[in-house]
Amino acid sequence: MRNRPLLGLIATAAVLFPGLLSAQETQSATGSGSSGSDSWSFSFIADGYIVPDSSFFVSPMLTADHDWLHLEGRYNYEDHSTGSIWFGYKFRVGQRVLLEATPMIGGVFGKTAGVAPGYELSLSYRRLTLSDTGEYVFNAKDRSGSFYYAWPQLEYSLVEWLNVGFAAQRTKAYHTDFDVQRGALVGIAFRHVELTTYVFAGHSRPTVVLEEVFSF
Repeated sequence: MRNRPLLGLIATAAVLFPGLLSAQETQSATGSGSSGSDSWSFSFIADGYIVPDSSFFVSPMLTADHDWLHLEGRYNYEDHSTGSIWFGYKFRVGQRVLLEATPMIGGVFGKTAGVAPGYELSLSYRRLTLSDTGEYVFNAKDRSGSFYYAWPQLEYSLVEWLNVGFAAQRTKAYHTDFDVQRGALVGIAFRHVELTTYVFAGHSRPTVVLEEVFSF
């Protein structure tokens, strides 16, 4: 498979975010009640997959948030040579125990094409965070190719800049059966940059995912 993450990302960004690059860089709103705020927050995420007996590939993602509005573009996420664009409604509940939820709807195009309802969830208490990202892809090309994807994880902040935890995934992005792979994670953060390494077991050799997150 020819990996074209940059072309997919540029095309997705052109569709989703034509007028956002001129937005002033400020911190995102702290809650859904902050109506009238003109601030935007952006994130660029790149997941590099080191899969046994397969070629290395990258899955880039670009997100934009404004008050309750969440926009997202992905490539090589639902499948190889496949892009997706997303619209979501973000809200949060609680203070001591904080629940953040973003129900979304997405359009998938490329090698796999269709419609996908999805979600992003996180539940935080002090240094502990339980989160999950999931979607169900209704494959328009082949109904039997429809599938559910999920990535739950549990993180604990040892210190402000160091996280450890456990994660699981069920994905179609590389050639494995639809079984759940479980593994461990270690992440470090420096200001607007986060670097996380995931190691998933479940096969004779582990799958490694290297994730970089840039927030601005």
